[in-house]
Amino acid sequence: MQAVDTEHTVDSVEWCPLPGCRHLLACGTYQLRKPEGRPADRESQSELDVDEPPIRLGRLYLYSCNEDSSPCPLVEVQRRDTSAILDMKWCHVPVAGHPLLGVADASGSIELLRLVPSEDTWTLQPCSRLALERQCLALSLDWSTGKAGRASDQPLKIISSDSKGQLHLLKISEAGPGLQAVVTWQAHRFEAWVAAFNYWQTEVVYSGGDDGLLKGWDTRTPGTAAFSSRRHSMGVCSIQSSPHRENVLATGSYDEHVLLWDTRSLWRPLAEVPVRGGVWRLKWHPFHRDLLLAACMHGGFTIINYQTAAEEEQEAVSLSYPLPNSLVYGIDWSWLYFCRLPQTQPSFPGSDPEARTADQDPALKVADPSPAPSSECLAYSDGVGRTTHQDGSKLEAPLQPSAEDKKDVRLPTSGIKICDSDQDLEAADFDINLLATCSFYNHVLHLWKWENI
Repeated sequence: MQAVDTEHTVDSVEWCPLPGCRHLLACGTYQLRKPEGRPADRESQSELDVDEPPIRLGRLYLYSCNEDSSPCPLVEVQRRDTSAILDMKWCHVPVAGHPLLGVADASGSIELLRLVPSEDTWTLQPCSRLALERQCLALSLDWSTGKAGRASDQPLKIISSDSKGQLHLLKISEAGPGLQAVVTWQAHRFEAWVAAFNYWQTEVVYSGGDDGLLKGWDTRTPGTAAFSSRRHSMGVCSIQSSPHRENVLATGSYDEHVLLWDTRSLWRPLAEVPVRGGVWRLKWHPFHRDLLLAACMHGGFTIINYQTAAEEEQEAVSLSYPLPNSLVYGIDWSWLYFCRLPQTQPSFPGSDPEARTADQDPALKVADPSPAPSSECLAYSDGVGRTTHQDGSKLEAPLQPSAEDKKDVRLPTSGIKICDSDQDLEAADFDINLLATCSFYNHVLHLWKWENI
């Protein structure tokens, strides 16, 4: 639907989960820059120069997704220069009356930013910052509020991991809000790429490291791992507890496999799903309990169906979408959803629904997957390319259309309502989904509409 040039290499994208703010999308960048005045070629560098680390720059973008038929739904509403960003997560409950975004950055810090209304728009304002460790990178973070419903006496916590292999448990003082360190422990020999809560038992956290280990921990006794698994054959870099099923955990690795686990029996996974590329991030769908989204680095991105994977009776991959010449690190489902209005059928701009056929309707055609847009053609293309998997699902993607084949790709408005709260969930059509991805080297943020038909 849209491709946005983020200027810097980009690695993190997160839709706000809170009702009334679900049209907002945060995007984080990570840009390496050589120290000023240093020669670029190694031969002319001294030994001291070679050891001087690069400068890691970041930028935090905030976009608003217009819920109309605009050809360019994403509109930038704020940008903020920061240290390089490695991970971001929204808290799933408001804190002190505001949505809260947590950011893990290359300075080794966790920062909280409060979302506040500003005239006719929204802005992110920093409200708390905590340095985890000197001379390290904060690599990941997760909130303890990853599933719907939180007991009033449940403390608000963050788990974070760093480049020294450590995990850091933080507590949120909600009045401020402010960050407080609770405990830090050594979890992995090398980089601890990811740390995540069990959303159903928030005393339990999981971690994955470059040592190839998946570990579980009880934060009340963090010195010793509750379990350790080498089932992945390479570094473990993505973990997410299912917000829909109490005992389901998904993990991903550089070994190009997604493993699905029953947390009651972690000696072997329920299912192994091969994908094209290392799995940097995993995201369960916010409403559809079976759908799992994977950012597969050089392999683009993949949508996995948990039920078919667990039953092992049919193909578990609902969609595999390559993005050539790019590295997909960031990915997320939108919390916006579509509801079909009663007694109407969705129509397409400039077409007669009664007379539409497969040959006439662009939404019913299948084209070859489009190449990743170059920096020269990131203009918000209104052409449509689609890839279709064997289950019939389709994905709309930007490409360069010929003059005679130009078609608008917009959010559907006729016969369909886009919902930003939970009151219409019973009427939701989850066969139509919005998602966002970001690819590193070509610094592109993509907005997609996926039709699971």
